[in-house]
Amino acid sequence: MMAEVRQAYLFDAIRVPRGKGRDTGALHGVPPVALLSGLFREMAARHPQTPAAVDGAVIGCVTQTGDQGGNIGQAAMLSAGWDGSGSATMVNSFCTSGLTATATGAARVRLGEADLMAVGGVESMSRVPMMSDKGPLAGDPAIARAIPFIPNPIIADYVATVEGFTRDDISAYAARSHRKADAATRNGHFVRSLIPVTDAEGSVLLDRDEAVRGDSTPEGMARLEPLFDEARAAWGDAELIRRFGGTDKVAHIHHAAAAPAIVDGASLALVGSREGGERAGLKPRARLLACSSANSPAAMGLGGGAVAARDALARAGMTADDIDLWEFNEGFAAIAMAFARQLKVPEDRLNVNGGGIAMGHAMGATGVNLIGILLDELERRDLNTGLIAISGATGIGGALIVERAV
Repeated sequence: MMAEVRQAYLFDAIRVPRGKGRDTGALHGVPPVALLSGLFREMAARHPQTPAAVDGAVIGCVTQTGDQGGNIGQAAMLSAGWDGSGSATMVNSFCTSGLTATATGAARVRLGEADLMAVGGVESMSRVPMMSDKGPLAGDPAIARAIPFIPNPIIADYVATVEGFTRDDISAYAARSHRKADAATRNGHFVRSLIPVTDAEGSVLLDRDEAVRGDSTPEGMARLEPLFDEARAAWGDAELIRRFGGTDKVAHIHHAAAAPAIVDGASLALVGSREGGERAGLKPRARLLACSSANSPAAMGLGGGAVAARDALARAGMTADDIDLWEFNEGFAAIAMAFARQLKVPEDRLNVNGGGIAMGHAMGATGVNLIGILLDELERRDLNTGLIAISGATGIGGALIVERAV
């Protein structure tokens, strides 16, 4: 006989500040295993009964090679002293990896296979460059064209063209993301969940998201060159127009400042049953109402977040009007703008503290980064429901809906 499906709750979520993903970034000298193990230590310090109560961990990471190879989640957990906490499993669903880790941990809880799980993500993009694992999407042109795997900036430009967004529009959106993130940082909105990174002597290396520029303006972005031009984007443009129509010519307008910042980061959360949390001395902060991994067509590689958001709403029996706050990973300005338009999300409910354009997208860590930011903001505003959505390469989508626990 199958056990009754249980509710899954979120008990806590923490993250490190995101460092610029280059060799001059504040976190470049910190191995990714140290970023993640530091969060395991912090979680144990906050909740001393947790290491013995956790049944396992699920950790998202996109580029699992080099410093991030060999089950970095297990290495981080053990090096932090969580040696009685079950084993760690690594997942890779591109940009949605952190949400996949959370959904996987929650599924084990719902099925009764676990009472309490650690879930999170890590990505040191300064030390382990994107696509340095040399998989078929990056290394096999025949596979990439057959899928087809179209570079994300080309897709973003196509979406901007079809939706009628201009370069001024996307630059204005990017500047707003920076201003909101800067204001949230200065006003202490991230303090509860943000864990400063220190060196071996205890000196602080980074205590705020390093890529945020509060003085960012559209005028300052005017000199930036587009990421792609017509010649380099010819094949991708032709594929998108052939498959989806909407225009006969793509305007290439996205520049580096309208794209998500490349950063280093790590995040960690606790998900479990109410009873499992009680045994570990934890109080639930939110209930997971629905998760989705619905995809868009592979050629429309950044459309999955909207598809997954709609699917999650349907699974929860909700509409967009039922959601108080939304977090959508800003994988290029036009993609976030199109998401808001398609789901009719008011600007004052979406990414209210800024997003990935300002703070950066540490791929495997992003999903759980957003969980912590959303929970903190729901509590700060005394609101009840929130939805997180992320789009990933090849159409991968991820979304989850939470409701504050009472």
